[in-house]
Amino acid sequence: MNVTRGFTGRPRVADPGLPPGQYDARDDWPVLSAEVTPDLAAADWTFRVDGLVAEPRTWTWQQAHELPASAYEGDIHCVTGWSKFGVRFAGVSLDAFLDAVRPLPSATHVVAYAHTGYTANLPLADVTGGRAWIAWEYDGRPLAPEHGGPARLVVPHLYFWKSAKWIAGLRLLDHDEPGFWEQNGYHARGNPWEEQRYSGD
Repeated sequence: MNVTRGFTGRPRVADPGLPPGQYDARDDWPVLSAEVTPDLAAADWTFRVDGLVAEPRTWTWQQAHELPASAYEGDIHCVTGWSKFGVRFAGVSLDAFLDAVRPLPSATHVVAYAHTGYTANLPLADVTGGRAWIAWEYDGRPLAPEHGGPARLVVPHLYFWKSAKWIAGLRLLDHDEPGFWEQNGYHARGNPWEEQRYSGD
């Protein structure tokens, strides 16, 4: 299994390495959702990648699990102010899905969408090169529904609203298209180290 250590904005020695305006949530993992947690069984879960790709494709739960396993170990940061150190998500690198569909040269952005209809926009560069995962395990256990299970997007170097819960797919575009929170005043990119919380930050 490929394990990727966390992207960090600066080295941590004695300094806990919190981005500006964040606090260490320690053992807590607050549940924050824009929507009601769906009743979505793993057997019914699918993941599709389409838009500006050579071969649009949909994976079932079993097909996604047949891809090379990958994991993220590092930190996550929520726009509401909490951070968690040393988390571990396991699943598949998003690169494995993208390699299969072959993004077209004109693709610059993605819209991640959930089985609930939630959306989040991201530059394509922020979800490639070992920087994003489709994860179905947290700390060695199946990802809990309230935290996005059976599977969620994990883009740990950006604020966690970009890591769409109950992920259903990605649509590749040649332009930026605001997602749910971005339409409601949140920053287009959401870099914790630059404190990009809201539009204009």
